[in-house]
Amino acid sequence: MKVQKLNPRGSVGQDMKEAKKQGGLNAEIQSRIGHQLRAMYDDVVRQGVPDRFVELIRRLDVPPPDPHVQSTGDQTIKNDGRE
Repeated sequence: MKVQKLNPRGSVGQDMKEAKKQGGLNAEIQSRIGHQLRAMYDDVVRQGVPDRFVELIRRLDVPPPDPHVQSTGDQTIKNDGRE
């Protein structure tokens, strides 16, 4: 079994070229791609969600006011659009 070392950036570029010639990805290449994707994904997950996204998501979770309902102090008046 031929084992190639990764280049300093962790690329499988040479393997990909060979796979393209052969017409598919063998199990070893798929496994290496999977490991690299998991490593990249783990880094992203550890970074967390930026505060501005948290605030945006929080604002999107609040339902918008119903345009057919008007509030006048203690009373709520239903506007059916015929006024």
